[in-house]
Amino acid sequence: MESTFWHKRWADNQIGFHQPQVNPYLQTHWPTLGLEPAARVLVPLCGKSLDLLWLAGQGHRVLGVELSAQAVRSLFSENGLAPEVTRQGAFEVWRSGELEVWCGDIFALRAQDVAGCTALYDRAALIALPLAMRQRYMALLDELLPACKGLLVTLDYDQSLLDGPPFAVADDEVRSGFAKWQVQEVEAQQIIDTSPKYQKAGIGSLIERAYLLQR
Repeated sequence: MESTFWHKRWADNQIGFHQPQVNPYLQTHWPTLGLEPAARVLVPLCGKSLDLLWLAGQGHRVLGVELSAQAVRSLFSENGLAPEVTRQGAFEVWRSGELEVWCGDIFALRAQDVAGCTALYDRAALIALPLAMRQRYMALLDELLPACKGLLVTLDYDQSLLDGPPFAVADDEVRSGFAKWQVQEVEAQQIIDTSPKYQKAGIGSLIERAYLLQR
């Protein structure tokens, strides 16, 4: 997706992907990764997710990356945080306590930017990208995170009936894209009954999957 697409979504408040509560897969499965409390966690395409605050509350050093400056401003203002704002290469960096959010294009990240990140949390990044960008994104994670544990959440449905985002990502795409990682599916939920948008499009199955990743 072009950056203008996401800037317009935030400007028009078309942010149905934003969850008003902490993700239940994160609360259930994150502790099973066995991370040190002070582990540094990379959260790509983080928006203004409350998951960032939950991770910081576990003692983690959280590094979110988000394209939209409006999303970053909202995250800090809506949660009563007064950030220090600096510049780091191609990014504007907002910091408050154990939370920092880098505002800019994730594909501009360099290895030194994420040095020390030993954990990854992806609820809305992979599924936000069309196929070619997903492949580029997974290659970027391979390059940036040589030793890492993480949690990935995906959606799987008949893409021919409804275009993304969020895009459908099948199990075999996850396993081929993360071929250098150990991939373990830990949960799969059929959520079509609570997804009227997908029902209206004639979609009969909408599966949300959670994976543990390690390399």
